[in-house]
Amino acid sequence: MFSRTFSRIILLIAITFSAFALLILPSGWAQNSSDPWTSAQTVQPNNLVKELADTKSAPTVVFVGFQRLYTAGHIKSAQFHGSGGSAEGLAQLKTWATSLPRTTNLVIYCGCCPLERCPNLRPAFAALHEMGFTKLRALILPTSFAEDWAEKGLPYEKAQ
Repeated sequence: MFSRTFSRIILLIAITFSAFALLILPSGWAQNSSDPWTSAQTVQPNNLVKELADTKSAPTVVFVGFQRLYTAGHIKSAQFHGSGGSAEGLAQLKTWATSLPRTTNLVIYCGCCPLERCPNLRPAFAALHEMGFTKLRALILPTSFAEDWAEKGLPYEKAQ
C-alpha cells in the first residue's frame, strides 16, 4: 500500500515538474521540429548586418511577411515579393525566384510575431528550398522584427 501511494506521488511530482519546465524554458532553446531549416540554414541578426556590409558578397534579402509590415519598416535593401502565408503570396514569391540562379545567396525573414507562431516564414522557406535554392537561409527573429532588429538599432528603412 505504501509503495503504491509513494509511486503515485513520485509520478505526480515528475509530471508537475515536466509541465513547469515546459512553461518556463524559452521556446528558442531547441529547434522547432516543424522548422524546415537546419541550424546551418539560419542566420542571426548581427551576423546578417556584417554580411550586408560586404557589398561584394551581400545576400539577397527578402521579406516574406505581410506587405503592411514591409511598408512600416524592413531591413535596408530587403525586397518584398509576396507573403509566405498565402497561396497567392507564395505564387508571387516563386514567380520572382524562377529567374534567379539556384546558387543565389538568399536570406528570407518575417518578424510579424514570435517565430514559433509565424505563418509566413516556414511556407516560404519550404517553397524556395523545393525550388532548389542551395544557399537559402532564414533570419532568426525569435520575438518580432521590432524587438529583435529595430529596437536593437540595426539598420532598417520604411517603404518609399
